[in-house]
Amino acid sequence: MNVIGTIVRFVVSALVLMFIGFLVPGFSIVNFWNALLAAVVIALLGWAIEAMFGRHISPYGRGIVGFISGAVVLYIAQLFVPGMRVTVLGALLASLIIGIIDLFVPTEMRRSQSRSRINT
Repeated sequence: MNVIGTIVRFVVSALVLMFIGFLVPGFSIVNFWNALLAAVVIALLGWAIEAMFGRHISPYGRGIVGFISGAVVLYIAQLFVPGMRVTVLGALLASLIIGIIDLFVPTEMRRSQSRSRINT
């Protein structure tokens, strides 16, 4: 993935987090810069979970395990991001909404598209 693609991905993730903060009670982010930092922290925590436990338990995995690990990642992220406050219910609801949004742009599709660009 190129640098511009990575930046765009984090900006879009930050905007999604701000939208979720507006929509979900128990989930709030103060401003765009905190949301951008949260997107980076969430990506790093997700990567760490995937590295330790494998793809099936990662927040990007499908099913109930991915949903719960996504909620845990969101809840833990507040410890590292100033201006981010998440309750347990807020993390569960946010994880659900992120999963629904991910249905429209599935992670595997994004990865396979980036792989096909590399191979061509």
